[in-house]
Amino acid sequence: MMTKSRMEAFSDGVLAIIITIMVLELRVPEGHEWGEIAQLWPKVAAYVISFIYVGIYWNNHHHLMHTVRRVTGAVLWANLHLLFWLSLFPFVSGWAGETHFAREPMTAYGVVAIMAGAAYTILVRTIIAAGEQNHLLADAVGTDMKGNLSLAGYVIAIVAPLLGGWGVWVSGAALVAVALMWLIPDRRIERVLEHGAPEG
Repeated sequence: MMTKSRMEAFSDGVLAIIITIMVLELRVPEGHEWGEIAQLWPKVAAYVISFIYVGIYWNNHHHLMHTVRRVTGAVLWANLHLLFWLSLFPFVSGWAGETHFAREPMTAYGVVAIMAGAAYTILVRTIIAAGEQNHLLADAVGTDMKGNLSLAGYVIAIVAPLLGGWGVWVSGAALVAVALMWLIPDRRIERVLEHGAPEG
């Protein structure tokens, strides 16, 4: 039977690299005045929200792994699928910040965000389908209200910029709202673990 240790270690490494790539996109200003830093606010803002998003996925992935007792090839591929979409955050983050949150980059950011969310859901479902050994996760998932609200937020983030006007700011607000909703790790999993965490 496959173990989760290599998948977890690989995922941690990839997420660390993603964050490193994002911070390297922040160029040091040529001057020494505070105004030089102020001009970088779009890039810094894009970095901060993307850092939070990647951090949320790392945190919830960590909680998710505590429920896993059996890993299959399908689980490994589902995990790689999630990492693929997360690896695009540095690209859309840099594009959005460089263009001062223009319409197309914000739509692209929303697409990457919704695909990452969908990939996480696929990973959860694939783990549950891997066998009865992963029953703790099945017990924890429930109706997934936060997941459904996140989906709605991502749809707004994708569509709003296309409407023009204040659309890009509505998109940004939707992305921030989803991030704030997920700052607290998945309590469904924590509650289930309190009543019987798996070994390993």
